[in-house]
Amino acid sequence: MRKITPPFLVRHSAILLSASFLFSTTSIAASVDQVVGENNKANVAAKQSQSKIDSISQQTDKLFNEYKVVSKEFDGLRVYNSQLEKQIANQLKEMESINSSIDQVTVIERQIVPLMLRMIDGLKQFVELDVPFLQEERDERISNLDQLMERADVSVAEKFRKVIEAYQIESEYGRTIEAYRGTIDIAGNQREVDFLRIGRVSLMYQTDDSKYSGIWDNESKDWAPLTDQYRSAIRDGLRIARKEVAPNLLKLPVQAAETVQ
Repeated sequence: MRKITPPFLVRHSAILLSASFLFSTTSIAASVDQVVGENNKANVAAKQSQSKIDSISQQTDKLFNEYKVVSKEFDGLRVYNSQLEKQIANQLKEMESINSSIDQVTVIERQIVPLMLRMIDGLKQFVELDVPFLQEERDERISNLDQLMERADVSVAEKFRKVIEAYQIESEYGRTIEAYRGTIDIAGNQREVDFLRIGRVSLMYQTDDSKYSGIWDNESKDWAPLTDQYRSAIRDGLRIARKEVAPNLLKLPVQAAETVQ
């Protein structure tokens, strides 16, 4: 026998089902909105994270590029510093060598100054004992050397050069002939004469009129007159010394050189 449900019960059930469905739909809609909201939040967070990542990546690339530049500069500086160290080491060696040279120069200066003084004294004695040609010029040269040795503004090298130069000039006198003008006392009168120097072994004079001729006697330290037989020879010798005529053989008196001990 089929059981018959009352109509009011069926409507009640339908109402209940309808309410349950509405409640379920509302609940699902709320869940979907919540999920969508959470998803949007996640998307926003992901976008922000990606933006941070991109920024960090750019900063990292920038720092890496700067590192490469700095690394190249560092390598260059390392090579440069290595080269500088070698140069500095060489400079230190040169400084040691220079300091050693300065010390040696100081020692040499202390030794060379007395040597130069002795050389000047020897030159004075030599000129005093020598034939008296160009006497004023030679005495003045020696006097200048004495004054030069007292000067503090002249280097030792320059002083030594001047002393050697004076010796060279004196040495040249022994290999040349020369004619020059000067005065001499003849019979109590000062006369202008022509002097003829042949090396340093003979010094003669002759007056302008060729009347008087003479030769220096180094033993008596005085002038000795010459006879007329040498008059033309002296005159020719003067012309040869002035390069007015070609060199030629001449018969002239020559005094023996005095030996200096």
